[in-house]
Amino acid sequence: MASVVYGITRVFILTVLWPYFRVNVSGGDHLKGEGAVIVAPVHRSNLDSLILAGVTRRRLRALAKESLFQIRPFAWFMAALGAFPIRRGSADRESLRAARLLLDEGVLLLVFPEGGRQSGDEIGELYDGTAFLASRTAASVVPVGIAGTEEAMPQGARFPRPHRVSVVVGAPLSPPAQTAKRSILRAWTVDLAASLEDAQQAARSGL
Repeated sequence: MASVVYGITRVFILTVLWPYFRVNVSGGDHLKGEGAVIVAPVHRSNLDSLILAGVTRRRLRALAKESLFQIRPFAWFMAALGAFPIRRGSADRESLRAARLLLDEGVLLLVFPEGGRQSGDEIGELYDGTAFLASRTAASVVPVGIAGTEEAMPQGARFPRPHRVSVVVGAPLSPPAQTAKRSILRAWTVDLAASLEDAQQAARSGL
């Protein structure tokens, strides 16, 4: 049932949302492979995950803020789409454990390394959670820049307005070693931030 809901939603995204926002994608081939992959995009709007679901045929699983699961019908829909809740501002071990189990199964997992939504094209401070997940599961990490979604649906907006959206999928980053120390994870996270900045600037240039 979940896969059917996801398939129907993806068709809606491709036939309605993409034309509405005139979505342009570059580097989509980086998401065509198999095996565990962490998709690590910038986060500027609630539209980001929906737009990204159309980039690849693979089912995109996601970590989503816990508050989205407080309304029962919407919680069911989110779960059907492959999302599971994570508590922000705390070490949510259960969510990290669930994410590791999913990656061990070889899924495509969406993780916003900046945490909550940011504003502008400057990359916010990244959490080390992405590096931790990558090192523990040997999953490659794909940085993604997304420009235009903030203008289309900024924080506080109830409905999106038409605005061109550009998506740039960067080259995969190899994960840190499984035994990497915290200092190595931090250095790797700095490299991820640089890759995200490059992808975001390229996305902005594509508008």
